[in-house]
Amino acid sequence: MKIVFICTEKLPSPAVKGGAIQLMIDGVAPIISKKHQLTIFSIKDYSLALREKRSNIEYIRFPKETYEENIANELTKHTFDVIHVFNRPANLVKYKEASPASAFVLSVHNDMFSPLRITKELAEQAIQQSTIITTVSEYIKHTITGRYELASDKVEVVYSGIDLGKYVPVWSEEGQKIRESMRKELDVANKKVILFIGRLSKTKGPHLLIQCMNQVLARHPDAVLVIVGGKWFSDNSSNDYVERLHHLAKPYGKKIIFTNYIPAEKIPDIFLLSDVFVCSSQWHEPLARVHYEAMAAGVPIITTNRGGNSEVIHHMKNGFVIDDYQNIHAFSEAIHFMLSHPEKALQMAKNGRNDVEKHFQFTHVAARLEAIYTKAYNIVQKIKTGVSPKE
Repeated sequence: MKIVFICTEKLPSPAVKGGAIQLMIDGVAPIISKKHQLTIFSIKDYSLALREKRSNIEYIRFPKETYEENIANELTKHTFDVIHVFNRPANLVKYKEASPASAFVLSVHNDMFSPLRITKELAEQAIQQSTIITTVSEYIKHTITGRYELASDKVEVVYSGIDLGKYVPVWSEEGQKIRESMRKELDVANKKVILFIGRLSKTKGPHLLIQCMNQVLARHPDAVLVIVGGKWFSDNSSNDYVERLHHLAKPYGKKIIFTNYIPAEKIPDIFLLSDVFVCSSQWHEPLARVHYEAMAAGVPIITTNRGGNSEVIHHMKNGFVIDDYQNIHAFSEAIHFMLSHPEKALQMAKNGRNDVEKHFQFTHVAARLEAIYTKAYNIVQKIKTGVSPKE
């Protein structure tokens, strides 16, 4: 099949500036392109050519300012069997006009069908014109089916994943060497390291981790909080919230370390320096990909019961899930439990690594997507021949 991926207008592909969607595309594209002719549209970046071919994948990039119009025009020049639109239901309507004979797969990665993002009329058009809709979690699926009536089999959950080859578990010999090196680099060799990785935004909740450190240090004086991330993907500039974080952290001195943004290729090693990883999300997290990454690295996980997080992290099985997600004491108690019960924490981490091996590798994601592309293509072919898609 001839397949095209249409990225959002936020970040380029490949993921030279990070981004959960771009990282997922990087993971599945080489697998999909082995059997199918794959083209990827994304915004341009100074470090990337406007058009190029890499390992059987054709990349075409456009200016952010005219992105949707350029893509619609490009679609009129080609015949694609399947067009996969990432996270932009409103744009799908425009693309369908440009390529009416194609099957359209819409993947939804957060609450894009919120009335704050899309009108009811446009949402209904996008749903009607999508051959199949995929979501990154059951939670996101329910944000669509809870608002709109649509066929029960039109929306399918496709969990994301990781390239397991890039993650060595912390208990392995190689993992221990990397851990020692990373801890030496950050001068935390003999510390209990609590790790946060994510954008520095209120919705991600790093302020709560800083605020709970007083309670943590009272019981674990050798603890250190390492905060990895910038204001935005690859953006280390400041804003009011980032300044607030630094203000909150100042009294703790070297007990709280900010690394700023770290490129995606270095993240697997960063996980290994920690004793516990905390996802402190305050918003309805679709399902943060850091969970897959931490599980792959074999790191004990604490997360909040927000959005889709608890669909892959199960309390006291492969992690610790906090229900009272706004409570500083709840975070300090969870961190205390993990640091005080290293054998239990290790067993949960090993369960998480096992979950990734069985269910959340990019090979699994690509197989699920390929099955959906085939299904979408067959539906459109039946419609073209006058046969009901259900027959």
